[in-house]
Amino acid sequence: MRHSDRNATALVTDRLRLREFRPADAEALYRLDADPRVMRYVGDGSVGTRASVTAAVTRSIRYYGTYPGLGIWPADDRGTGDFVGWFCLKYVPKTVEIELGYRLSPDAWGRGYATEGARALVRYGFADLGLQRIIGLTHPDNVASQRVLQKAGLVDSGWGNYYGRELRLFICNRR
Repeated sequence: MRHSDRNATALVTDRLRLREFRPADAEALYRLDADPRVMRYVGDGSVGTRASVTAAVTRSIRYYGTYPGLGIWPADDRGTGDFVGWFCLKYVPKTVEIELGYRLSPDAWGRGYATEGARALVRYGFADLGLQRIIGLTHPDNVASQRVLQKAGLVDSGWGNYYGRELRLFICNRR
């Protein structure tokens, strides 16, 4: 992963470009969050509304200034420019934990994008931000996401209570 010359906050991998959200991204994010397959293991499984997605984009844009180096970044396929989803390194509410997360379009599932982006953000978090620990959280039944976290170097550490519920906890400590 390298920082893009055009935008110091963008992260680039072999196939992905992670950049800051813009208000114009709300439509692509709405399509992602309105898909029940995507939202199956997120929160209570409810799909997003246009209002909730617009508010999420606004919060994401503010987050960059509040927590420099952290955030939620839309991911575009470098070859096509298509939106494939998003990745994040962000504080878990009511904790000091930094969470690695991602949400991808079903068209991007099974193509290695999640692992590629997750590995890049783990490297970025440790090498560039100097983080000491990164966690990942999944719904207990989301085996595919658990595999991605393990491929990115996080270790299954049992259960944790986050976001008001019991979730699978994966941890990677700086080596």
